[in-house]
Amino acid sequence: MAQQQPSFDAEKYKNAQREQWNKDGAAWRRWNPTLDRWYGGATRQMLDLARIRPGQRILDIAAGAGEPAVSAAERVGPEGYVLATDISEGIVELALQVARKKGLEQIETRAMDGEKLDLPDASFDAVLCRLGLMYMPHPVTALREWRRALKTGGRVAVLVFSTPDRNPWGALPASIIRQRAQLCAPAPGQPGPFGLGSPGMLQDLFSQAGFADGEVHAVPVPHRATSAAEYVRVAREAFGAFNAMMAKLPPAERNSVWNEVESSMRNFESPDGFEVPGECLIGAATK
Repeated sequence: MAQQQPSFDAEKYKNAQREQWNKDGAAWRRWNPTLDRWYGGATRQMLDLARIRPGQRILDIAAGAGEPAVSAAERVGPEGYVLATDISEGIVELALQVARKKGLEQIETRAMDGEKLDLPDASFDAVLCRLGLMYMPHPVTALREWRRALKTGGRVAVLVFSTPDRNPWGALPASIIRQRAQLCAPAPGQPGPFGLGSPGMLQDLFSQAGFADGEVHAVPVPHRATSAAEYVRVAREAFGAFNAMMAKLPPAERNSVWNEVESSMRNFESPDGFEVPGECLIGAATK
């Protein structure tokens, strides 16, 4: 039987997120070629909606190990500027290494809580957040902070996952892990991968935060691999949320859970390889 839903402690949750990504950030960077195949197209569409141009100043929230900050830096060019931020100091250090390896001196990184920006008002032309807003306990607070940091006419552009039924790549493993770890489903309003995917939700958040001209577009993001086993290796190493759900299980039990996940994901194998459906929402709005 699932445990009773405990009260939600936002600060404890953020600390756990920081620790998890300090630990899993290197794996996220290592699997970046695979992750770019999955999310690269949607990322480029997000940058298009942000209307990024050469010479602009861009703020990337929850930047992870370097994307979309690196792609944004390539668009703004050497006369532009990109500040990549993340709650994990370990993962933004990796992002800086990626940027310098590519010769992008216009990127700087800082560890920062996306809901509490230590930045001046009206200092950026665009704010980006790829696959981060849905993990923030107070998304309207976050968006209001991002709006404060934007110049008048500046753009915000975010990428989030849509609903669980459109994302079996994550919903199926999460369901198995939740059952085996005896976890109850997240309460409405709590952060999680599919927390902002319901129809109309992103538009409503933009409006509550004071943005105008909000738009939201659904885009497919199929997760392809050579096999279910390869997919599970990526998920096991790079997807911190899954690992966090199993944190209290002993190692042998965690291995057993992953074996069950792999078995379930074999339903998405074919003679051509492995492909499990996914869908993201790209949202953008103007200050």
